[in-house]
Amino acid sequence: MSDANPAAFTGSIPEFYDRCLGPVIFSGYAADLARRVAARAPGRVLETAAGTGILTRRLRDEKGGAMRITATDLNPPMLEAARAKFGPDEGVTFTAADALNLPFADDSFDAVACQFGVMFYPDKEQSYREARRVLAPGGHYAFSVWDSHRYNEFAKVAFETVAGFFPADPPQFHKAPFVCHEIDPVKEGLIDAGFTDVRITVLRTEKLLADVAAFARGMILGTPIVDQIRSRDESLAERIIEALTAAYCGRLGAAGRPIRMQAVVFEAA
Repeated sequence: MSDANPAAFTGSIPEFYDRCLGPVIFSGYAADLARRVAARAPGRVLETAAGTGILTRRLRDEKGGAMRITATDLNPPMLEAARAKFGPDEGVTFTAADALNLPFADDSFDAVACQFGVMFYPDKEQSYREARRVLAPGGHYAFSVWDSHRYNEFAKVAFETVAGFFPADPPQFHKAPFVCHEIDPVKEGLIDAGFTDVRITVLRTEKLLADVAAFARGMILGTPIVDQIRSRDESLAERIIEALTAAYCGRLGAAGRPIRMQAVVFEAA
């Protein structure tokens, strides 16, 4: 079976993504990336693949009103969830946009930021060229990608658990966010796009998993894998969530124990 677009975060997915996954696997990395961006004191910031605004909120809080932020995403439902986190006077603009064909003029921004979005771009090299095009001279591009399943067992367990229900045709979404773990292709793509001074940080962290069941629910209902599951068998989603909860308790430990994660952060001038 050919699965639907792995970047289609629509329907009820944004709600579960933000509530069940955001505090565990995204908020800490958002704080780190926001500090990296804010350290260069950019006046105009573009965020691509902004999702539900987890990084956007951190960027706004990092520098108050000193930055004008334009948050974009390919999925309007994700942007609507992000928009709800901001007041009208906070200097954040939301625009549905494709990171491969940004609707902005050359030299429009002082910084471009992206948290865990580049992995989903079908043409990553084009996304680097677009980021370079909209950056003003001296601009800064900062983005994060997930390291491999080897260092992110929460995703490996999810993939294996779901695959166990469909051994002949396993849904593939839980592989998609981890396709950029090889550093050299990303580095070379940035250099080919015209970036210089490429800096790479491997960032390992731990996060307390306070509610295993909620996290397992987010890994299924808060990602496009729920659509891949339902296209195979409409009735199995809840059974898979129960199985994943049990797998997490067995493999990662019960609630109250931290889970380990690893990402790679790229920065380029």
